[in-house]
Amino acid sequence: MYPLLFKITWQVIQDFASNHKFLGAKPGMIAILHTWGQNLSLHPHLHCIVPGGGIAQSGQWKSAKSNGKYLFPVKAMSKVFRARFVASLRKELEPQSKDFYESLFKYDWVVYCKRPFLGPAQVVEYLGRYTHKIAISNHRIKNLDNKSVTFSVKDYRHGGRKSLLRLSDAEFIRRFALHILPKGFVRIRHYGILSSYHKKITITQLQQSLGRVQLKERQPLQNQLCPVCKKGKLVTLTTFMARGPPRYWMEKLRKQSNK
Repeated sequence: MYPLLFKITWQVIQDFASNHKFLGAKPGMIAILHTWGQNLSLHPHLHCIVPGGGIAQSGQWKSAKSNGKYLFPVKAMSKVFRARFVASLRKELEPQSKDFYESLFKYDWVVYCKRPFLGPAQVVEYLGRYTHKIAISNHRIKNLDNKSVTFSVKDYRHGGRKSLLRLSDAEFIRRFALHILPKGFVRIRHYGILSSYHKKITITQLQQSLGRVQLKERQPLQNQLCPVCKKGKLVTLTTFMARGPPRYWMEKLRKQSNK
């Protein structure tokens, strides 16, 4: 289902973008798969960043005709997405009853789409929280015993009100396991003018024609204040380029385990 979610989402964005009524240009998209809710329930959805325009046939940037509201008509996108997704399900799934597919059309499907009110930086910062997270972080787990796990949850339907949820150990593990993706699955994907194929050429051309944003240089780690005490300064202990812990640390752990 997850590859299908990526596939249909990009198809809908492409089709609306190719329509001259809405844009008439080649779009781009960055999509991040997010599968969990606050209570660890299965809630698969994509967070997508879509530029407010695209590359026209002339090679020039073409802005969307949305007057600053949203990129494409949301209600139309919702209907098209539902029809495309259900049609693909018919091909991918084992034969299902007619009632099953009819039930998928009983409710409106909603594509939640809006422009970033505080600018692109807000969007990148928001999605950055999800790029390398797992379903639950340690600080949310408040209590463990022989039979249960208690952790904090936020109720976004009631203004982010916090409460505690207690699950049996088996139920906690079952819910957590729902969010373990298949080995090698790519949960962050780039499409169109933002794909790796077009990135070097297209992005460079756009920067030349539209201008380039001047980003503030990051403050060196040695000069950053401790986020806890706000007084002491952070100091770099070691630096490693490869993914995962440094080699000497892994060697240390290996020797300890052999003892």
